[in-house]
Amino acid sequence: MSTALGMAKLTLHRRVKEGVIRAHSNAIKLELTAENMKSRLRFYLSMIDPGTISTYPMFMDMYNHIHIDEKWFMTKTSEKFYLLQEEIDPLCTYKSKKLITEIMFMAAVAHPRYGGSNNEEFSGKIGIFPFIYKELAKGNSKNREARTLETKPITSVTKEIIRACLIKNVQSVIRATWPKSNSRKQIFIQQDNVKPHIQADDAEFLEAASKDGFDI
Repeated sequence: MSTALGMAKLTLHRRVKEGVIRAHSNAIKLELTAENMKSRLRFYLSMIDPGTISTYPMFMDMYNHIHIDEKWFMTKTSEKFYLLQEEIDPLCTYKSKKLITEIMFMAAVAHPRYGGSNNEEFSGKIGIFPFIYKELAKGNSKNREARTLETKPITSVTKEIIRACLIKNVQSVIRATWPKSNSRKQIFIQQDNVKPHIQADDAEFLEAASKDGFDI
Protein backbone atom coordinates (compact mmCIF):
# COMPACT_ATOMS: atom_id res chain seq x y z
CA MET A 1 0.00 0.00 0.00
CA SER A 2 1.33 3.40 -0.95
CA THR A 3 0.90 6.78 0.75
CA ALA A 4 -0.12 10.14 -0.68
CA LEU A 5 3.56 10.60 -1.49
CA GLY A 6 3.47 7.59 -3.85
CA MET A 7 5.80 5.71 -1.49
CA ALA A 8 5.18 2.35 0.17
CA LYS A 9 4.38 2.65 3.87
CA LEU A 10 7.31 0.41 4.87
CA THR A 11 9.65 2.60 2.82
CA LEU A 12 8.14 5.74 4.39
CA HIS A 13 8.65 4.39 7.93
CA ARG A 14 12.23 3.40 7.07
CA ARG A 15 12.97 6.90 5.72
CA VAL A 16 11.62 8.42 8.94
CA LYS A 17 13.84 6.15 11.06
CA GLU A 18 16.84 7.01 8.90
CA GLY A 19 16.19 10.72 9.42
CA VAL A 20 15.76 11.41 5.70
CA ILE A 21 12.24 12.74 6.25
CA ARG A 22 10.32 13.68 9.40
CA ALA A 23 6.70 13.67 10.50
CA HIS A 24 4.95 16.94 11.26
CA SER A 25 1.42 17.72 12.48
CA ASN A 26 0.20 21.12 11.33
CA ALA A 27 -2.63 22.48 13.50
CA ILE A 28 -4.60 25.47 12.27
CA LYS A 29 -3.65 28.70 14.05
CA LEU A 30 -5.60 31.93 14.23
CA GLU A 31 -4.21 34.59 11.91
CA LEU A 32 -3.47 37.76 13.89
CA THR A 33 -3.70 41.18 12.30
CA ALA A 34 -1.25 43.94 13.13
CA GLU A 35 -3.84 45.47 15.47
CA ASN A 36 -4.37 42.08 17.16
CA MET A 37 -0.66 41.82 17.88
CA LYS A 38 -0.49 45.40 19.16
CA SER A 39 -3.44 44.74 21.45
CA ARG A 40 -1.78 41.64 22.90
CA LEU A 41 1.47 43.50 23.42
CA ARG A 42 -0.35 46.33 25.23
CA PHE A 43 -1.97 43.75 27.52
CA TYR A 44 1.39 42.10 28.28
CA LEU A 45 2.95 45.48 29.10
CA SER A 46 0.02 46.38 31.38
CA MET A 47 0.93 43.34 33.52
CA ILE A 48 4.39 44.77 34.39
CA ASP A 49 4.71 46.00 37.97
CA PRO A 50 5.02 49.83 37.71
CA GLY A 51 7.43 49.92 40.66
CA THR A 52 9.99 47.80 38.77
CA ILE A 53 10.02 49.54 35.38
CA SER A 54 12.92 51.91 36.17
CA THR A 55 15.13 49.15 37.63
CA TYR A 56 14.43 45.56 36.63
CA PRO A 57 10.98 45.17 35.02
CA MET A 58 9.01 42.24 36.41
CA PHE A 59 5.46 41.05 35.90
CA MET A 60 2.95 41.51 38.71
CA ASP A 61 2.32 38.47 40.88
CA MET A 62 -1.38 38.60 39.89
CA TYR A 63 -2.47 37.51 43.37
CA ASN A 64 -5.46 39.82 42.96
CA HIS A 65 -6.55 38.44 39.57
CA ILE A 66 -9.32 35.88 39.12
CA HIS A 67 -9.68 34.10 35.80
CA ILE A 68 -13.10 32.86 34.66
CA ASP A 69 -14.17 30.78 31.69
CA GLU A 70 -17.23 28.84 30.56
CA LYS A 71 -17.39 25.30 29.21
CA TRP A 72 -20.15 23.07 27.87
CA PHE A 73 -20.26 19.57 29.37
CA MET A 74 -22.20 16.71 27.85
CA THR A 75 -22.38 12.92 28.06
CA LYS A 76 -20.70 11.21 25.12
CA THR A 77 -22.27 8.18 23.45
CA SER A 78 -18.97 6.36 23.91
CA GLU A 79 -16.25 6.93 26.50
CA LYS A 80 -12.94 5.14 27.10
CA PHE A 81 -11.86 4.33 30.68
CA TYR A 82 -8.74 2.81 32.22
CA LEU A 83 -9.59 0.59 35.19
CA LEU A 84 -7.78 -1.60 37.67
CA GLN A 85 -8.39 -5.31 37.32
CA GLU A 86 -10.69 -5.40 40.37
CA GLU A 87 -12.73 -2.33 39.33
CA ILE A 88 -16.28 -2.73 38.06
CA ASP A 89 -17.06 -1.51 34.56
CA PRO A 90 -18.87 1.85 34.79
CA LEU A 91 -22.47 1.93 33.52
CA CYS A 92 -23.86 5.01 31.84
CA THR A 93 -27.48 4.98 30.70
CA TYR A 94 -29.68 7.54 28.97
CA LYS A 95 -33.19 7.42 27.58
CA SER A 96 -32.14 8.60 24.14
CA LYS A 97 -28.80 9.10 22.42
CA LYS A 98 -30.39 11.95 20.45
CA LEU A 99 -31.50 13.88 23.55
CA ILE A 100 -28.38 14.10 25.71
CA THR A 101 -28.40 16.93 28.25
CA GLU A 102 -25.77 19.63 27.82
CA ILE A 103 -24.87 21.90 30.75
CA MET A 104 -22.59 24.93 30.76
CA PHE A 105 -20.41 25.66 33.79
CA MET A 106 -18.47 28.77 34.78
CA ALA A 107 -15.13 28.09 36.45
CA ALA A 108 -13.24 30.71 38.46
CA VAL A 109 -9.68 30.33 39.78
CA ALA A 110 -7.01 32.56 41.30
CA HIS A 111 -3.40 32.31 42.45
CA PRO A 112 -3.10 30.05 45.54
CA ARG A 113 -1.49 31.48 48.70
CA TYR A 114 0.91 29.80 51.11
CA GLY A 115 2.02 31.00 54.52
CA GLY A 116 4.72 29.93 56.95
CA SER A 117 5.96 26.33 56.72
CA ASN A 118 4.37 26.24 53.25
CA ASN A 119 0.87 25.96 54.73
CA GLU A 120 -1.92 26.62 52.28
CA GLU A 121 -3.88 29.73 53.22
CA PHE A 122 -5.98 29.95 50.08
CA SER A 123 -6.36 27.24 47.42
CA GLY A 124 -7.22 29.67 44.63
CA LYS A 125 -10.27 27.57 43.74
CA ILE A 126 -13.21 29.97 43.65
CA GLY A 127 -15.61 27.39 42.25
CA ILE A 128 -17.36 25.76 39.30
CA PHE A 129 -20.93 26.97 38.87
CA PRO A 130 -23.54 25.31 36.61
CA PHE A 131 -26.01 27.33 34.57
CA ILE A 132 -29.22 25.67 35.71
CA TYR A 133 -32.65 26.58 37.01
CA LYS A 134 -35.32 24.80 39.05
CA GLU A 135 -38.91 24.40 37.88
CA LEU A 136 -41.99 22.65 39.24
CA ALA A 137 -43.17 19.71 37.11
CA LYS A 138 -46.48 20.60 35.47
CA GLY A 139 -47.98 17.10 35.43
CA ASN A 140 -47.63 13.55 36.69
CA SER A 141 -45.41 11.05 34.92
CA LYS A 142 -43.87 7.65 35.63
CA ASN A 143 -40.70 9.44 36.75
CA ARG A 144 -42.14 12.06 39.17
CA GLU A 145 -45.29 13.56 40.55
CA ALA A 146 -46.73 16.93 39.56
CA ARG A 147 -45.13 19.97 41.25
CA THR A 148 -41.91 18.05 41.92
CA LEU A 149 -38.99 20.47 41.80
CA GLU A 150 -36.84 19.62 38.78
CA THR A 151 -33.36 20.87 37.88
CA LYS A 152 -32.99 21.89 34.24
CA PRO A 153 -30.08 23.31 32.19
CA ILE A 154 -30.07 26.85 30.85
CA THR A 155 -29.59 26.30 27.13
CA SER A 156 -29.06 29.95 26.17
CA VAL A 157 -26.56 31.79 28.38
CA THR A 158 -27.08 35.54 27.99
CA LYS A 159 -25.31 38.58 29.42
CA GLU A 160 -27.97 38.83 32.16
CA ILE A 161 -27.31 35.22 33.21
CA ILE A 162 -23.53 35.76 33.21
CA ARG A 163 -23.98 38.88 35.36
CA ALA A 164 -26.21 37.01 37.82
CA CYS A 165 -23.65 34.19 38.12
CA LEU A 166 -20.81 36.63 38.75
CA ILE A 167 -22.78 38.50 41.43
CA LYS A 168 -24.56 35.63 43.21
CA ASN A 169 -21.88 32.96 42.93
CA VAL A 170 -18.39 34.30 42.13
CA GLN A 171 -18.57 37.49 44.20
CA SER A 172 -20.18 35.67 47.14
CA VAL A 173 -17.39 33.07 47.28
CA ILE A 174 -14.74 35.78 46.94
CA ARG A 175 -16.12 37.63 49.97
CA ALA A 176 -16.35 34.40 51.97
CA THR A 177 -12.94 32.87 51.14
CA TRP A 178 -10.60 35.64 49.97
CA PRO A 179 -7.47 36.03 52.17
CA LYS A 180 -8.07 38.75 54.75
CA SER A 181 -4.61 40.21 54.14
CA ASN A 182 -5.64 41.15 50.59
CA SER A 183 -9.35 41.86 51.04
CA ARG A 184 -8.83 45.64 50.91
CA LYS A 185 -6.88 45.55 47.64
CA GLN A 186 -8.59 45.89 44.27
CA ILE A 187 -9.53 42.51 42.79
CA PHE A 188 -9.78 41.93 39.03
CA ILE A 189 -11.92 39.30 37.27
CA GLN A 190 -10.37 38.48 33.89
CA GLN A 191 -12.83 37.53 31.13
CA ASP A 192 -12.31 36.64 27.49
CA ASN A 193 -14.12 38.52 24.74
CA VAL A 194 -17.22 36.37 24.15
CA LYS A 195 -20.35 38.47 23.62
CA PRO A 196 -22.35 37.44 26.76
CA HIS A 197 -19.59 38.70 29.08
CA ILE A 198 -20.36 41.97 30.86
CA GLN A 199 -18.45 45.23 30.42
CA ALA A 200 -15.95 46.50 32.99
CA ASP A 201 -18.25 49.44 33.82
CA ASP A 202 -21.41 47.35 34.31
CA ALA A 203 -23.34 49.35 36.94
CA GLU A 204 -25.18 46.41 38.53
CA PHE A 205 -22.00 44.37 38.88
CA LEU A 206 -19.99 47.28 40.32
CA GLU A 207 -22.69 48.06 42.89
CA ALA A 208 -22.57 44.50 44.20
CA ALA A 209 -18.76 44.35 43.93
CA SER A 210 -18.29 47.15 46.48
CA LYS A 211 -20.13 45.42 49.33
CA ASP A 212 -18.40 44.55 52.63
CA GLY A 213 -15.45 46.81 51.81
CA PHE A 214 -14.40 44.88 48.69
CA ASP A 215 -13.43 46.47 45.38
CA ILE A 216 -13.89 43.89 42.62
